[in-house]
Amino acid sequence: MGRGARARLRQGGLRLRVSALPIAQCALAAALAWFVAGDLVGHARPFFAPIAAVISLGVSLTSRLRRVAELVVGVSVGVLVGDLLIERIGSGPWQIALVVGLAMAVAVFADGAALLVAQAGSSAVLVATLLPPGGTGGLDRCVDALIGGTVGVLVAAVLPSDPVGPVRREARILLDELAAVLQRTAGALRDRDPDAAAEALRRARASQPLIDGLRSALHGGQEITRVAPLHRRRRRVLRRFHELAERADYAMRNTRVLVRRAYTALCDGEPAVPELADLLDETAGAVRALAEQLDREGDRERAREPVLDVVRHVRALAQRRQPGPSEQVILAQLRSIALDLLQATGMTREEGLAAMRGASPP
Repeated sequence: MGRGARARLRQGGLRLRVSALPIAQCALAAALAWFVAGDLVGHARPFFAPIAAVISLGVSLTSRLRRVAELVVGVSVGVLVGDLLIERIGSGPWQIALVVGLAMAVAVFADGAALLVAQAGSSAVLVATLLPPGGTGGLDRCVDALIGGTVGVLVAAVLPSDPVGPVRREARILLDELAAVLQRTAGALRDRDPDAAAEALRRARASQPLIDGLRSALHGGQEITRVAPLHRRRRRVLRRFHELAERADYAMRNTRVLVRRAYTALCDGEPAVPELADLLDETAGAVRALAEQLDREGDRERAREPVLDVVRHVRALAQRRQPGPSEQVILAQLRSIALDLLQATGMTREEGLAAMRGASPP
């Protein structure tokens, strides 16, 4: 077996381990929803119940409660429009087009959420092709959707996923990318390479999906703590990660400004002292020190000293020589990044500024 095949197997195994519990939740919820709607309530072939259960959970585990509402409302709109029209106009290609178009138009007018609109359209198709018009099938499908969504939420509450694990992984990915951009920029300055600086700038500008991924994971984790009593005590941890997400976002924005200035300076042939590249490498190391503390929920304060070392060395460089225009911008951005990182460790802005003022140069 080649190295590439082994790497794909490892990645597949990792994805499977990460998603094992959500998959188990979906499987259990689908079975329970079918049992409740079919055996307990007595609906014939309640296929909407397991579908609703799986959709309400979802492997991504975000916006679960809203998905349940969208699912039930979407099914109801589609069934209602389809049932009212098909009984009068019959079933056929143009009837299906009319019913689906009207159902989706009503859903868009009512809310416009993607799941609601899609469910309205698919439910209208089912009514137009499978369900007998004018019967009780439409009402039964709405009840099935409600049963499935409710079962999904209950399974999530009784068998909850880890609300912090995905957040920690996304935070680590974002911080690693921030450190990589700083390190790439340091190499570009050291080698006087505008192309390397342009690549670092491209990576910095392409980091928004990582920030969005962290915020999405936070939203999912907060939702789990709302519906799962076992994990409510972890709300405090998620609040700390929420602050880290905001500060990491600001740090990346400041890094974009820094890299853009470095790229401009290299293109214009402006000089830069070697110590400047060393400071960027040191800042990247401070970011990695913060990332290493994410697995230790109470020890994030240990990452403060490497950040304060950066502040000391920035101040020492500024005192030792008069920086050029681009160097002044880069040093100012390094101070801003340092403040962002200090706040990511749990300091307030005032505490961070006080710590930076008290960091004497070596």
